[in-house]
Amino acid sequence: MKDYFRLLAYARPIEKFAIPYVITTLLYILFNTLNLALLVPLLDTLFNSQAVVASAKAIHPVGVQDKDWWDIMARFREETNYYVTNYGPQGALKFVCIVIVISVLLSNVFKYFSNRIMEDLRVHTLLSLRKSVFNNVMNLHIGYFNSQRKGDIISKVSSDVQVVQFTVTNTLQVVFKEPVTLIVYIIFLFAISVKLTLFSLLVIPISGLIIAKIVKRLRQQATKAHETFATMLGYLDEALSGIKIVKAFNATEYVKERFHQENVNYSNITRKMVRRQQLASPVSEFLGVMMVAGIVYFGGSMVLTGQSSLTSSEFIAYIAIFSQVTRPAKALSDAFSAIHTGLAAGKRVLDLIDTRPEMVDKPDAIVLKSFEKAIKFADVSFAYGERRVLNHVNIEIPKGKTVALVGPSGGGKSTLMDLLPRFIEPQQGDIYIDDVSISNVNTNSLRGLMGFVNQESILFNDTIFNNIAFAKPDATLEEVTRAAKIANAHDFILDTENGYETFIGDRGIRLSGGQKQRICIARAVLGNPPIMLLDEATSALDTESEKLVQDALYKLMENRTSLIIAHRLSTIQNADLIIVLDKGTVVEQGAHNELMKNDGLYRRLIDMQTFEE
Repeated sequence: MKDYFRLLAYARPIEKFAIPYVITTLLYILFNTLNLALLVPLLDTLFNSQAVVASAKAIHPVGVQDKDWWDIMARFREETNYYVTNYGPQGALKFVCIVIVISVLLSNVFKYFSNRIMEDLRVHTLLSLRKSVFNNVMNLHIGYFNSQRKGDIISKVSSDVQVVQFTVTNTLQVVFKEPVTLIVYIIFLFAISVKLTLFSLLVIPISGLIIAKIVKRLRQQATKAHETFATMLGYLDEALSGIKIVKAFNATEYVKERFHQENVNYSNITRKMVRRQQLASPVSEFLGVMMVAGIVYFGGSMVLTGQSSLTSSEFIAYIAIFSQVTRPAKALSDAFSAIHTGLAAGKRVLDLIDTRPEMVDKPDAIVLKSFEKAIKFADVSFAYGERRVLNHVNIEIPKGKTVALVGPSGGGKSTLMDLLPRFIEPQQGDIYIDDVSISNVNTNSLRGLMGFVNQESILFNDTIFNNIAFAKPDATLEEVTRAAKIANAHDFILDTENGYETFIGDRGIRLSGGQKQRICIARAVLGNPPIMLLDEATSALDTESEKLVQDALYKLMENRTSLIIAHRLSTIQNADLIIVLDKGTVVEQGAHNELMKNDGLYRRLIDMQTFEE
């Protein structure tokens, strides 16, 4: 139940919804029960009005002051007696019908407002919970996403949260409404016949034990179902993201079969879970009918043999009310079975919420407002598990200089670049900006000094304008246009259907590779950062596009400190400093002409033209 109360906390401020819900629900229960209780005076008026009048006068004279408040039926009979005596049977019938209509109207009005308030609570809870989950996901370190399936995260943020929302609010609704309804029904049953009610209550615990046995394994099955669904979502995401590769390698059947097998597993688990869950409802309904049948036989025998003072109308009303007792009892059993599914999903959601980023700013973190001197890597080492990627790296990048990282694949270039914006943390050594360790710096202010252009052009399904202004939502059209011109993107943007308001599709699919990369460069230019990080920005482009992008990069790097990873000579030969990395170690560094004279690894790579990422 600890998880349940944690999830319930996302309904805060719950009193805003709980107080009006309690009031409207109590009024609904009152009038709904009154509808059934009014069967007694209605039946008395229709079929036995004169006998009722005589009986009422003899047993419960009008005006008696010492009546027990418990004797509800006597009070109904008094009112009926009064109208029958003064207005005749037809007048009494008219009065009873009017009361029934008013009671039904009020019960439905309060039922509507009760359900409406609960729906507001449900939406509020979903909003709060999903916001909390997504916010925490966005705050997690990048390494977390490298070790987790995207489908599992999507499943938790979407379907699992939805299941939790319904479970929490529905259970909250049932836990208050149904027990109160049950209590009110039982009060009315005792008011009609204490002996008959005591007999009927003996069989209710038996029903509860049977249902509890049925739903015992639901939580375990629900957890497995959520995990399988998350895996299936992961397969779907991979298939859609790599659809070209799937088609190119004729792997359609393999991908379909893999998805189908997981779909079958999910369907089988869900089928077993639903079968067990749905078994609770017919079992409780059957037990309820058995109880009603027992009451009819037992109570009917008492009435027929004269062992009870129950009248026929009271006995019919008793059966009608008792038949409704099974409804809240059934709702409680359904809620009890559903909560296992919800708590299984809730545990997955809470695990995601409880995951904390490995890198957190210190309470007294320094806010960097500018970059004045140099970037320094001091004895930096880093490893992925047992595989060491960087080994005691020492580099200094003066302000305004362009530094190129080159070397064979796996040499540690991308890892070195990821350390600077604190996507990952060095396991040894430190990195300084203007003699300030970046571990002591506010991360947002650190990244605010940097612009990023990656090998993969990462764009969003939005307009060209919004993609360029992604990091500066308040940017004007003039600012965006200026950035696009620097990136050599302005002309082709004007040629699109709606210019800067053209939607570029999922991941920019409506643009060519060179166009996407120039949009990314324009996005980096717009923030006017003093430090630029360029990771293989031209590696995937054709010659014509590369020239346009390369020209844009030259403009981008003007008067900025740039750290670039590249494998093409045209990109790096004009760098102020070239650093050659091999197996995580700096093996050479210097200008292009100087390194060519050394006849080392750099010279061999130039000769082979195989600068890889």
